[in-house]
Amino acid sequence: MIKILCVSASPVEGASTDIILRATAAALADCLRPEWEVENYFIKLNELNYIPCQACGKAPTPAYCFFEDGLDDVYRLLAECDCLLFGSPVYFDTVSAQAKMFIDRCNCFRPADFKHTDPEHDFIKLMKRKRPGAMVLVGGKKSWFEGARRTIAGFFKWLEITNEGLLVYHSDDYNKKGTAADEPEILSEARKQGEKLASLILLKHE
Repeated sequence: MIKILCVSASPVEGASTDIILRATAAALADCLRPEWEVENYFIKLNELNYIPCQACGKAPTPAYCFFEDGLDDVYRLLAECDCLLFGSPVYFDTVSAQAKMFIDRCNCFRPADFKHTDPEHDFIKLMKRKRPGAMVLVGGKKSWFEGARRTIAGFFKWLEITNEGLLVYHSDDYNKKGTAADEPEILSEARKQGEKLASLILLKHE
């Protein structure tokens, strides 16, 4: 069983972010089947009810977080998935509010090492294996993507996700949603990204 997790931080239904994520995941799954059984999960953060990180300052072990809310099941999927695809629109030169809230709440995947069990690290790595992943960023022609990329890159490192690619889509018309569906070039890039991720996953599962 191979589990693919897509996380969309776009608040817009039918957004280009979602379209590119789904195209990447579909290509990935097509390359793995029928040799492998594949479960494909798509999480729309805007549909979940969860609070911002409260900086508790304590490790919630054995739970991931002290607060029980809409992220409970997502934590489990993050821990179990074999590949993570994360997408966000670019707002004010960084990720969306939904993405930032989610990323901050995932601080719990490296709780502070208050007992100093490892003198070389201040945090405990709950993720014991590395998994491949890729980013999707969507913005206008004049958008600056580097701020968002750095934020997600740090998030990936925190969760032991190896960054295997970045798909950037510049929308010509920010008044129209889902324009990526009519752009063969970005959809082709998404398919290639999915194929690349599938080859990386198969190397570890053979």
